[in-house]
Amino acid sequence: MAETDSAYHYRVMARAIEIIDGADHGLSLEELAAALGMSPAHFQRLFSRWVGVSPKRYQQYLTLDQARRMLRERFTLLDTAHATGLSGTGRLHDLFLRWEAMTPGDYARGGAGLSIAWGRFDSPFGEVVAMGTDTGLCGLAFAAETGPDAALADLRARWPAARHVEDPDRIAPWVDAAFRRRGEARLHLIGAPFQIKVWEALLAVPEGHVTTYSEIARAIGSPGAVRAVGTAVGRNPVGFLIPCHRALRKSGALGGYHWGVRVKRALLAWEGARADMREAAET
Repeated sequence: MAETDSAYHYRVMARAIEIIDGADHGLSLEELAAALGMSPAHFQRLFSRWVGVSPKRYQQYLTLDQARRMLRERFTLLDTAHATGLSGTGRLHDLFLRWEAMTPGDYARGGAGLSIAWGRFDSPFGEVVAMGTDTGLCGLAFAAETGPDAALADLRARWPAARHVEDPDRIAPWVDAAFRRRGEARLHLIGAPFQIKVWEALLAVPEGHVTTYSEIARAIGSPGAVRAVGTAVGRNPVGFLIPCHRALRKSGALGGYHWGVRVKRALLAWEGARADMREAAET
């Protein structure tokens, strides 16, 4: 698939999700296709190829009941995730994910000595701002609700002593691998030791599954630090690849999301649809 086609499909899907999420009632295939200036048949094919289910079925995944269903049926015990093969590269199936963390001393220096490339990219969930070192991506921010300038400022403020250079080509292969689900995406985690532990726990949650803040706290050996875990989850700079959107409250409520609750709902709906599609294919 040509890169221009990929960017076009990302924009179509982002717009479709925005329309679906903003509607106060279920939209028919014809209504959605008309809003996007496409024929119903073409839109159905494009949407189903990307999501794996029809637009009508996908709308059902955007309800709050879907998050509660995932918590009930796909809750992941993090201390058994590694043993059951649900973590590591298998977590993203066809995506090979490698990561390493910065040392505490380097983190304390605020990124001094680092050259961080950044760029703006299309994604199925709207525009993203990405950042990366020579080691891997250190930031991936969804800009749909904040806007790209605010997202960029947010990421830059995390490593104020680094040299930030606009160079999208330098990190484009990792961003492309993340959203096209093939190739290799590398991560360079830049955070305090406690944050790194929380983010590592999130990496053990497989696609289509969810966990809770209290389960993360227990898995990292700090069961009384639920509030601190929530803060660390919210400070995760690498959206999507470090799946903080998979952390829910015990009640099944979505909770907050640094890059916007609407984006979190869309991510969970997409992953829930893909998981159901895989299960149906295996039965």
